[in-house]
Amino acid sequence: MWFSQPPQTMRLTLRVLAHLLRYPDAPFRAHLPEMSDALRGEAALLPDRLDELQALLKRLGSLPALQVESEYVELFDRGRSTALHLFEHVHGDSRDRGPAMIDLIQTYEKAGLYLGPEELPDHLPVLLEFASTQPPLQAREFLAETAHIVRVIFSALLKRQSPYASVLAAVLELSGEKAEAVTVAPEPELDESWAEPEVFGGCSTEGQAKPGQPQPIRIVKNSHTQGAQA
Repeated sequence: MWFSQPPQTMRLTLRVLAHLLRYPDAPFRAHLPEMSDALRGEAALLPDRLDELQALLKRLGSLPALQVESEYVELFDRGRSTALHLFEHVHGDSRDRGPAMIDLIQTYEKAGLYLGPEELPDHLPVLLEFASTQPPLQAREFLAETAHIVRVIFSALLKRQSPYASVLAAVLELSGEKAEAVTVAPEPELDESWAEPEVFGGCSTEGQAKPGQPQPIRIVKNSHTQGAQA
């Protein structure tokens, strides 16, 4: 079950979800109690999902810092299927990614949001922070545009039995979507994914467009979502 209409407010919830997907350093962990209170107080999610998120917050606060941080790096920084940069799932490292980034930056700037020098616009926490500044209906519509990508990440996290899957499930539900898994293709070995391209082959990694091909900038459906369960 999920909300058929957006909750009256989800600003704080979106910000908590954004923070939960950031690197869990010491300043992050210092604010875990505040995040817990914000989720409970706003009540933008259903009770079962809230309980899952509370369990994740408790886990992040109780485990040794080194373990929490290393698990995050292993989960989100060492694999395409769980990458939190959304255009990685659509464009890879292709030239399409640059124009898509610019288009998204312009969307943010029109709303008065300017990114820091180390922020990339397609990073899911950034999208969630932006959505938190919008009225609930507009926030839901914005998040729904990327739901097909979020669902792939959610499914990959489920496959790894990661408690972070509850964060992506919450994002899907606030997008007006059901948190349902889709088939996730096996990832290539790390060495293979970092292999150098053939000289003048026209592509550096999987997803690279060849010279002369059209360069669309909109977010498109990922082929992995075709296996969605009923």
